[in-house]
Amino acid sequence: MKTGFDNQKYLTIQSEHIKERIGKFGNKLYLEFGGKLFDDMHASRVLPGFEPDSKLKMLLQLADQAELVIVISADDIEKNKVREDLGITYDRDVLRLIQSFRDYGLFVGSVVITRYNHQASSKQFRQKLESFGIRVYRHYSIEGYPHNIQHIVSDQGFGKNEYIETSRPLVVVTAPGPGSGKMATCLSQLYHENKRGVKAGYAKFETFPIWNLPLKHPINLAYEAATADLNDVNMIDPFHLESYGVTTVNYNRDVEIFPVLNATFEAIFGSSPYKSPTDMGVNMIASCIIDDGVCQEASRQEIIRRYYKSLNRQAEGECEHSEVDKIELLMQQAKVTVNDRKVVVEALIEAETKSCPAAAIELPSGKIVAGKTSSLLGASAAVILNAVKELAGIDHNVNLISPAVIEPVQKLKTAYLGSKNPRLHSDEILIALSMCAATDPECQKALDTLHMLRGCQAHSTVMLSSADKRTFKKLGMDVTQEPVRESNKIYG
Repeated sequence: MKTGFDNQKYLTIQSEHIKERIGKFGNKLYLEFGGKLFDDMHASRVLPGFEPDSKLKMLLQLADQAELVIVISADDIEKNKVREDLGITYDRDVLRLIQSFRDYGLFVGSVVITRYNHQASSKQFRQKLESFGIRVYRHYSIEGYPHNIQHIVSDQGFGKNEYIETSRPLVVVTAPGPGSGKMATCLSQLYHENKRGVKAGYAKFETFPIWNLPLKHPINLAYEAATADLNDVNMIDPFHLESYGVTTVNYNRDVEIFPVLNATFEAIFGSSPYKSPTDMGVNMIASCIIDDGVCQEASRQEIIRRYYKSLNRQAEGECEHSEVDKIELLMQQAKVTVNDRKVVVEALIEAETKSCPAAAIELPSGKIVAGKTSSLLGASAAVILNAVKELAGIDHNVNLISPAVIEPVQKLKTAYLGSKNPRLHSDEILIALSMCAATDPECQKALDTLHMLRGCQAHSTVMLSSADKRTFKKLGMDVTQEPVRESNKIYG
């Protein structure tokens, strides 16, 4: 839990750098914002000290100059595409984003529905947004996009899109997820602004890969692991190297699209303001790393966590084996194995010793506690109880929650609620602990340590139930799991 990143410095210099870029383009900049504006847990894991809402706080320093445009693809609305981390559809996430930005005092100017083709679901969503007083614009699929520049940069291409009315010098274009059409929205606006005599600019904010760190730096390798499902690949920016003789890092999609972007800029303005995809970026992350060793180790651990995530996706039939293969290669490049994740080793030893599923948690002190499945508790519930005992200084032989309390809950689950598993999940054991805390000071003492689990590492030797996954997430722990089912059931 050492710090490797200066968050306050980042807030200051990142906002100043964006202000400088606005000034270079006649006081009108469209900033394509990749990644998450808040809840950026990946960045906080690989850059210890980076706060998950850092980018949001940075924007708040520009609040009087900025407005947000949220982009969503009509195809994603039609398919009910879901954000995996939140478990909600993209259209619901647009509403969540609008409310969250407003709660922070940021101005959301409008929503753009891209690839609009009069789909019934998109029409309905548009009506819903407009009923809340939110302006909605429609952008259409353009034949030949992105390569037919002559057609794209014409009244039959970008010209068909509705012009987004904006009122502030910085327009942040964001979306619920990748593939929503942020870049096309920005370019369309440049075309329309130019026709109106406004020489607006475009820049790109991507946290990763970090352009001025080595290609195989663990932070950049961790980004590749995080995007293994998208098949993103970090690479040297050949355009930057040719133009400046300087080696920088970008990723394949930006490098591949740059000639098209460059030609689009030239078609709109007569010349391009950029010589490379790296030029387009405004990322100042590297300048705020204060302990590279800490960030390297945190990134290696992230690669292992991503490896386990892909193993479990494969076990659930949600990805091809090639995704796992890619992360295995990244682990080799980062010189790590699963044994470098301490909780993995301890959980597997506990499971082998006790001949049952087990779990382990690494506490802030570095000490690792384990728990096993029993007739009363699942392994996740047991290890959380053991963790809070350790944190509270309570003897492990003490039963914080007596079987007399647990057994009626088990009866409720099986006899009345139809559950076939009598063992208590982690959320149920925490409820039982909080009830006992009303009369038992030791239980209250244990309950008061729960906040100390935030940021701790955990591992399970079997695939977790959805209830246990939610509890670990709510407690702020980074949990991995073996791709092993606790039973052979495929349903129920």
